[in-house]
Amino acid sequence: MSEPIQAPADPEVLIERRGSAGLIILNRPKALNALTLGMVREMRRALDAFAVDPAVTRIVVTGAGGRAFCAGGDIRVLHDLGEAGRHDEALQFWREEYELNILIKCYPKPYVSLIDGIVMGGGVGVSINGSHVVAGEKFVFAMPEVGIGFFPDVGGTYFLPRIPGEIGAYFALTGERMRQGDALSTGLATHAMASERFTEVLEALCGRETVDHVLEGFADVATQPASVTARRAAIDACFRFDTVEEVMEALAAAEAAGDEWCGQTLATMAAKSPTSMKIALAQVRAGRALDFEAAMTTEFRIVSRICRGHDFYEGVRAVIVDKDNAPRWRPSTLAEVTPAMIAAHFAPLGEGELVPPVIPR
Repeated sequence: MSEPIQAPADPEVLIERRGSAGLIILNRPKALNALTLGMVREMRRALDAFAVDPAVTRIVVTGAGGRAFCAGGDIRVLHDLGEAGRHDEALQFWREEYELNILIKCYPKPYVSLIDGIVMGGGVGVSINGSHVVAGEKFVFAMPEVGIGFFPDVGGTYFLPRIPGEIGAYFALTGERMRQGDALSTGLATHAMASERFTEVLEALCGRETVDHVLEGFADVATQPASVTARRAAIDACFRFDTVEEVMEALAAAEAAGDEWCGQTLATMAAKSPTSMKIALAQVRAGRALDFEAAMTTEFRIVSRICRGHDFYEGVRAVIVDKDNAPRWRPSTLAEVTPAMIAAHFAPLGEGELVPPVIPR
């Protein structure tokens, strides 16, 4: 039985009870299902309701349109708010988004994300933090924030350092993409599946069988290679350091010794925001010792400073607005970004701290 609980015209999120599942479909396909504040609020309302509905025994989340699960938050809107000096309005999006991430991580029922396309930024927050992540053949994950003067948020502080070795630091500092094979081998995805089976598995998840039983019946070996995991030795050797300068020096030394891949990685990092890279590495190192709520509290502290800084707006201008791909970072070099400047991003906010949501049970 399908029972819609919301019916506005052209809703950005489609929500319904379908059998035993609370089904959530991100529905902005022309924008690659990028998250708006309205979508965050609709998801929160639905999850709160489904948590206490005895007829709903699991959540299933997917994206409309076939190209993307969710390509991130609507950063153009956030950019425009900040440029207009409306920082508190921009921060309200991040506050509620991070609260939603905590709810998903702590959700009392299985939370299944079906991903067969792009999942980046904010899309990662509403998928990877759930209990079950199914990666199809078109799965493409990235946390590309350092390339727009931002930082890998939505739980990156928690899940990136828990990826084996230094692969999490590699993704945080480069913004490179991960495909199905790497997602499965690193543990970011719990299951791999052929794209053609997604419709079938969705219907099965709406039945009475347990989520684990359903997914085990459909799961397959990854058909896309684990190309990043294959580079594990080089990644661990170069990204094991606690400063970005040392990481880049190690990459340069490996390039000089004939490792072309390390040279390409070094060139990738050279284009990123120096401040963002230093924040990202500090996050990954600090996150090893943090639980999820503490990680999200840390991220809200960081975003509260970044949204009043320079590089985020310059990065979005260069990549999204003007599309000249020539950001003018400030500071422009790693040497100019001092430890005190990075520490200031992590300092407590006092009364402005993120307050974790009450988890309905």
